[in-house]
Amino acid sequence: MKKHGRPEIPRKTIYRLSIYLRCLQRLRQNGLETVSSEALARAAGVKPTQLRKDLTYFGQFGTRGLGYEVDQLAKMITDLLGTNHLQPVVLIGVGSLGTALLRYRGFEQEGFEIVGAFDAELRRHRDADLKVPLFPMERLAEIISKHRVKMAIVSVPAAAGQAVINELTALGIVGILNFAPVVPVVPDHVTVNNVNLAIELENLSYFIQE
Repeated sequence: MKKHGRPEIPRKTIYRLSIYLRCLQRLRQNGLETVSSEALARAAGVKPTQLRKDLTYFGQFGTRGLGYEVDQLAKMITDLLGTNHLQPVVLIGVGSLGTALLRYRGFEQEGFEIVGAFDAELRRHRDADLKVPLFPMERLAEIISKHRVKMAIVSVPAAAGQAVINELTALGIVGILNFAPVVPVVPDHVTVNNVNLAIELENLSYFIQE
């Protein structure tokens, strides 16, 4: 199966490709031009066989005995992930979590630009001086259309989560990073990554029990 002319890649593989890319970026910063599959796998915390399997989606490449060219592999992954140019993103919900996300300066370094933030209560007090423009929800359709946005970050309360996501999908958003504590129902063509911080902490709590 292919999606938009690309191979259908499992979500777990996409996640690992993102990890490989960060490892490659560190190698490039350290001046390394090539890396073996064993060294890259060790840096990424996976087995070499898993790494080689993940990279088969790019076809056969690499040089036996020398490994992979760092720049070439990094470019192949960024091309596949679509982060070789800035991806416009909107953020919905500028409360405490939304404000913290807007203050994070790493998005642009990773290929994402938050072109607008939206909240139902624009007049609420916010401690941070935000550099991203704030808009009322009534302007959501305008900004999405203007910047051709396909991705959104949702950090609203649970009660508003499904309604906000319904509006986003109706406006053409097909990728959502959801921090709202709700598992939304979306059309089949929409991908949602749910991030529930409480569940993540519960998961860690299990592993620290003596």
